Amino acid sequence: MQCPYCQNETSKVIDTSHDSHGNIRRRRECLHCGQRFSSYERPILATPLIVKQDGAREAFDREKLARGIRISCAKRPVSAADIERLVGQVESGLQKMGKAEVSSRVIGDKVIAGLKELDQIAYIRYAIVYLRLDDLHALRDEIDQLLES
Repeated sequence: MQCPYCQNETSKVIDTSHDSHGNIRRRRECLHCGQRFSSYERPILATPLIVKQDGAREAFDREKLARGIRISCAKRPVSAADIERLVGQVESGLQKMGKAEVSSRVIGDKVIAGLKELDQIAYIRYAIVYLRLDDLHALRDEIDQLLES
């Protein structure tokens, strides 16, 4: 593992922990400069191809998903850890499906369900684009549904 401070290749593992998704967090110390840093390991499972609405297929892109969620959570009290957890839940859900191809709607539905629990304003921001709420009446209906639940 390369040290992010001095780029030396030698480090020792100080602590190892596991999370609920099977990821491994290792706390490391560089043997050259003495700085401490964390590394994360996660199993590499095959993610399905994403079938877009126009029929185009593309590989699942974790960073693209995280970027979209970050945009909807901008200036909201949502931590980076919460966003990363939601991205991980969506990704692991796709992997557990065991399918070669999945509709982009499946991803959108998983994200919108996660955002609804995480932050209602972020949910509305995402829903405006995802659900195509292109007029004020549709937006009001969605907000009314949120207020009723």
